[in-house]
Amino acid sequence: MNDSSSQFDLNLLQALSQPLWADLSDTPEFYEAKPLLAHYTSIQTLEAILKYREFWFSNPLYMNDLEEVRFGMLEGLTAFMSNQKIEQACKTSERAALLRHSFDFYFKKFDSEHVLDIYVFCLSEHRRDDKDGLLSMWRGYASNGNGAALVFDAAKLNPRENSPLTIARVKYASTEERKIWINNKIELLADLISKNDLPDEKLWAATYVFFERLKMFALFTKHPGFEEEREWRVVYLPERDITAAFTHFIDYAIGPRGIEGKLKIKIAPLAGFIDDDFSLDKIVHSIILGPTISSPLARGAVARMLDRHAPELRDRVVASTIPFRA
Repeated sequence: MNDSSSQFDLNLLQALSQPLWADLSDTPEFYEAKPLLAHYTSIQTLEAILKYREFWFSNPLYMNDLEEVRFGMLEGLTAFMSNQKIEQACKTSERAALLRHSFDFYFKKFDSEHVLDIYVFCLSEHRRDDKDGLLSMWRGYASNGNGAALVFDAAKLNPRENSPLTIARVKYASTEERKIWINNKIELLADLISKNDLPDEKLWAATYVFFERLKMFALFTKHPGFEEEREWRVVYLPERDITAAFTHFIDYAIGPRGIEGKLKIKIAPLAGFIDDDFSLDKIVHSIILGPTISSPLARGAVARMLDRHAPELRDRVVASTIPFRA
């Protein structure tokens, strides 16, 4: 491919992508919001984070909303393959078949190569004046109040554009709202195909930009029943790791669900991707002890744990005052 052809493809991809992503333009995202973000977890996991200086990311197929990733992708596949406006935009059945074949290619590649190595680290947006945490989060993710919340200051993070890590706020929508969103995007794509009068050899660009938008929608959308979690996610996308800078972090763990894949990112600098001064001391705002282990005895034991593994964080520990006992 020569330079002029490559530039044409880039311009075409941008022209197709911008309308499909326009619904995010009025939402303050990570670069603007810079919130405090809390990771609710067990004391055992907190100790492991401090001791080994690692964040463990999990595969989204293990997430507690059983619909989220599977539903978004499968619904997108079904809707795309049956949408009549796509057929009309292609003008001939042969071109429509070519477009659907292209979408099927991206879907199968994702399903067979990428989804197993997508990893997610879940966080909850935390108010700056909150020293107690959210009761629902203590119950659901921190050993029923016996755990801790590790609160990070997002203002201290500087994501790189070339990073395979994406940080964004989760949006909440019902099953019906998600179906409507998908169909609206497909109809918008059909209009873009007609407007840009794509030749046969460029139809792949339309399916590529729609598939990328659908994938991010599936990864960052949940049922509204989880809305009180105020979730943000850090997501590792293997296809964006073009220099394989993070592949040596891919590992496994054996836990209550058996053996499963993990991405174990070191809390340390990574040239070109993570700041030279990246450390727990830099990014940790506070550590909140759960309401069930907020006794002076438990606080003293946590202080000893910090003295051994992260003494720089000892003065950042607070105890939740929520009157909850499991």
